[in-house]
Amino acid sequence: MLEKNIDLSNKRILVTGAAGFIGSNLCMELIKRYKDCKILGIDNMNDYYDVGIKKDRLTHLVSDNFELIEGSIADKALITKIFDDFKPEVVVNLAAQAGVRYSIENPDAYIESNIIGFYNILEACRHSYDECGGADNGGCGCAGDSGDGQYKGVQHLVYASSSSVYGSNKKIPYSVEDKVDNPVSLYAATKKSNELLAHSYSKLYGIPSTGLRFFTVYGPAGRPDMAYFGFTNKLVKGETIKIFNYGNCKRDFTFVDDIVEGVIGVMQKAPDENENGVKYKVYNIGNNDPVNLLDFVDILQQELIRAKVLPEDYDFEAHKELVPMQPGDVEITYADVTALQEDFGFKPDTPLRDGLRKFAEWYKQYYG
Repeated sequence: MLEKNIDLSNKRILVTGAAGFIGSNLCMELIKRYKDCKILGIDNMNDYYDVGIKKDRLTHLVSDNFELIEGSIADKALITKIFDDFKPEVVVNLAAQAGVRYSIENPDAYIESNIIGFYNILEACRHSYDECGGADNGGCGCAGDSGDGQYKGVQHLVYASSSSVYGSNKKIPYSVEDKVDNPVSLYAATKKSNELLAHSYSKLYGIPSTGLRFFTVYGPAGRPDMAYFGFTNKLVKGETIKIFNYGNCKRDFTFVDDIVEGVIGVMQKAPDENENGVKYKVYNIGNNDPVNLLDFVDILQQELIRAKVLPEDYDFEAHKELVPMQPGDVEITYADVTALQEDFGFKPDTPLRDGLRKFAEWYKQYYG
């Protein structure tokens, strides 16, 4: 296991996408664990999905140690002001335009948030070293507050990548050592671009950065565009759900609590300089146990019935349709989490039924 080199207990932490699914859960857990850290969240509160869910998530983030700024990371002036005023020591970039299929319909949103927005974060991290001359000499390596009250720059940038970067790779499970040169969606291409940009900024300016490739995150108060949430909405309305690739898809479903645990662990270890002189790492965070989509929806409907979201006599077979694969989709996602386990002693392990039970119970409570 790697030795931690960042104590989060007294840090100023910037979390982008703080009203999002992963971002809000991360902020909640940081508030619980680190009473004297200061967390600044930023979120543009867009209407890609129900804003009411985002607002509900924020009700759980009421704390003297948390503040939210409503705005976009694509707004360079805003990001510059946030870094100048707040002086974050750890940055977790979770803001992004999500969704594979939506990237086909609305590509502009992905370029704006996932490319321009991430570039703005990198530039702000770079210039956070200016006070000690780090930006001029490839990164001074004295990030953080040295105790003399002088800001020394961003100590660690952690950012969300995606399992989508593996694209049409045939080798499974997916390893961070695999080539990821064949994205099959614009969303995947933007996430691969994030990794490349982070690597170049780490090489040029010494910014310690870690990318996290998330695998199909699910759980309570999740994103309504995700399959399990969308299926539930349709089943409740008595509509037919479409199961792509005739049910022959497998996904490495990862419960949100496991994702948050992994992120917090990674935040505490800025990467050391590797053999190429770059402070840069990438990890998979997945459940390491892909589930067939037909099995997944069967467990989902069982848990929805148990939570009384659906009636006991619900005719599930009459409400499902097997259809071909959609553009941008892949047949399987499967995370090799060896590197995560070796470096942090952690791997996601929440059973799918347990996670879907918590989602079903939340859905019943939230929607009545």
